[in-house]
Amino acid sequence: MSSPTGNPVLDGPKKLAAAFPNKELSMASLSVHADDYINNHQAVAPPMHVSTTFRYAENPDDLRPWDNMNPNAPYDSHIYSRDSAPNSTRLEAVLTSLLGAPVLTYASGLSAFHAMIVFLNPKRVAIGGGYHGCHGILKLMKKLNGLEQLELESDADLAKLQPGDVIHVETPLNPTGEARDLAYYRRKADELGCYLTVDATFAPPPLQDPFQFGVDIVMHSGTKYFGGHSDLLCGVLAFRPDKAPEWLPELREERLHLGAVLGSLEGWLGVRSLRTFELRIKRQAESAQKLVDWLVEEKAKEGSLVSEFVTRIQHASQQPEAKDEDSWLRKQMPGGFGPVFSIYLKSEQQAKRLPSKLHLFHHATSLGGVESLIEWRAMSDLGIDRTLLRVSVGVESWDDLRDDIIQGLEALKKDPKAH
Repeated sequence: MSSPTGNPVLDGPKKLAAAFPNKELSMASLSVHADDYINNHQAVAPPMHVSTTFRYAENPDDLRPWDNMNPNAPYDSHIYSRDSAPNSTRLEAVLTSLLGAPVLTYASGLSAFHAMIVFLNPKRVAIGGGYHGCHGILKLMKKLNGLEQLELESDADLAKLQPGDVIHVETPLNPTGEARDLAYYRRKADELGCYLTVDATFAPPPLQDPFQFGVDIVMHSGTKYFGGHSDLLCGVLAFRPDKAPEWLPELREERLHLGAVLGSLEGWLGVRSLRTFELRIKRQAESAQKLVDWLVEEKAKEGSLVSEFVTRIQHASQQPEAKDEDSWLRKQMPGGFGPVFSIYLKSEQQAKRLPSKLHLFHHATSLGGVESLIEWRAMSDLGIDRTLLRVSVGVESWDDLRDDIIQGLEALKKDPKAH
């Protein structure tokens, strides 16, 4: 895409920043206005464009290969939608502002992870637990080029890494919501000459900013909190600003050939979703924290309904470091500990049967939407503990969700098949 400045995603937002030279606009304001510079129509709500291809200039003297700038829409000029399109360009503009780093979008979180591995082309990847789909991508890469998968939390495996390899950290971790120390892994990456990449899906800003810890690439499944309404698939890669000018041209070309681009509808839905991004994330994280605190308190009470069924609660707030204001965890997650946590019940049957007794939690996979979800995680992750339930907190009132859990446990207590 062409523009007067040469890079509309990086340079276009400067118009808004210039209007407020003495302050940094809030995330809430950027969510609504970071893409204003793209506007070329009087409509307040951004339109959805479904075209896959775009007309060239009528004047033959204006034709330049792979350059189709429209002087009336310099930041919204396109050639073919496998390279760029109006809705995904607008979405990338808002995300670039929110993440504080240049962004490319992809068709899904896994397509973003795949694109990242293809671009960095490591011989080895150290990865811990977390989302099983990323492990699946690495298995495919092993089939193609012999890529070796190493265990992130094994010192012996980390010692096998060579310059140019990848340390990939998911934090907070799927499905437990527990965090991992990014500063520690940045030091390890520097020692070994490796790239540090992070899947930050479970704690988007304003909860944490991995770039503050020197991360090279931050990945998000935009399907989750950026989408926020369980109605779009999206993947996001954000690139360390000092490396982005060198990396972005190649990444865009590789995306063009991989074909893993975001659809027009998904791009439009993504922009719509980001308008309420900060409102949703803060509400969800606060409600999740209240639910976790309540569950922990009830579990400690002998004879309580929660203690009768729940054996363990996992969440970043329950890690020992959460109590220490000077800990790496508190520094890494200053905005809250995330809207996802896991609970373990005493038996597989109990974990399997509780979700169907709830009314405000949908029993479904995925997370990050405005509606609360609970999943007997074994439904979609065959390697997980079969007593684990993953909870994704939505925007409902937390005390309503608490009461739903209470009535669900009461119904479970009466279910003869749960004992």
